[in-house]
Amino acid sequence: MTHDADDPTGDCDVAVVGGGIVGLATARELQRRDPGARIVVLEREATLGAHQSGANSGVAHAGIYYAPGSLKARLCVEGLRDLYAFCDEHGVAYERCGKVIVALDARELPRLDELERRGRANGVAGLRRLDAAALAEVEPHAAGVAALHSPQTGIVDFGGVVAALARQLHAGGATVATAAGVRAIARRDGRTVVTHARGELRARRAVTCAGAWSDRIAVAAGADPDPRIVPFRGGYLTLRPARRHLVRGLIYPVPDPRLPFLGVHLTRRIDGEVLLGPTALLVGARDAYTLTRVRARDVRDTLAWPGTWRLVRRFWRTGAAELRLAASRRAFAAACARYVPALTAADVLPGPAGVRAQAVGRDGALVDDFLVAEAGGAVHVRNAPSPAATSSLALARRIADRVQSEL
Repeated sequence: MTHDADDPTGDCDVAVVGGGIVGLATARELQRRDPGARIVVLEREATLGAHQSGANSGVAHAGIYYAPGSLKARLCVEGLRDLYAFCDEHGVAYERCGKVIVALDARELPRLDELERRGRANGVAGLRRLDAAALAEVEPHAAGVAALHSPQTGIVDFGGVVAALARQLHAGGATVATAAGVRAIARRDGRTVVTHARGELRARRAVTCAGAWSDRIAVAAGADPDPRIVPFRGGYLTLRPARRHLVRGLIYPVPDPRLPFLGVHLTRRIDGEVLLGPTALLVGARDAYTLTRVRARDVRDTLAWPGTWRLVRRFWRTGAAELRLAASRRAFAAACARYVPALTAADVLPGPAGVRAQAVGRDGALVDDFLVAEAGGAVHVRNAPSPAATSSLALARRIADRVQSEL
């Protein structure tokens, strides 16, 4: 969906930088609170939701993984309920297909226990423990000694959510402008002046939800450079149509608790396609949907950041394993076959890719929670990876509270 005819210049009440699902949801929330306000959304690409909002697995998460009390935990559980209601209201396709998190052997049971504890503490609805026999009833082709079953986890047409949000904004009189990449942002004469590819916007208040470019815009507005966005490419394979019956819903591994990535899993999408993956490769561009895409500035920013080197030193073995999966379709398929033994390398085809905008601290820590900060007359969303799409409506309310407190 493009909006290149809207005029994104002049004075406004709120400027929202970023036309992904979080930016659009935030603009919609502000519009609902103040229908008379002039709200302008600026999106750098020619279409809305072009990056993390449109290039994700399509999973609506239930809130199992996240530390109790964290923003992710609170907003994911709340956001999932809101997301399903939004889809019902606006005719967006979704399905509560359910997820199993599978322990392959007894060594993984303590981590599965911890996930169950977190899920129950977070109020995840319907969560239940399965033995091997019960797992086979839910996912007949899956293998494991135990699993957690989350029946409320689902799959959603997030592109449809983006389109519905944009329609609501337009109907309420908001300006939603594409091809309007931000070049500068500064506070001047009581306004936040946003200079972009299509002109200049003078806002009483600004919100930046810029995903992979969030750190650059925040720093340009005067924010601390810590943390920095480091891009990780997630590559997928797909199952051949004749083999899609091997996966009924969502089959996930027990993840490494040190990392915010969930590991290679099997994901049925709303169109019936089944994804295998993703990998998690440090790449040379913030939009590296192909491995050959390299941007000099992105490489410089990644390599110049002390946190990158500390991260690599800590997780080089993990990085080497991810490289092997990315380089070998046979190895990739074998990793998936640990969970679905009937799956073979002959069953898979090349699939899509996404790029995770992961905030990394100067100390090398992977920022695991949502992070919202203020600088230069603007509220900045500094870290919003998964489950941001699931949490978007709830996260938007929190961001809108911050914006209104500053007006």
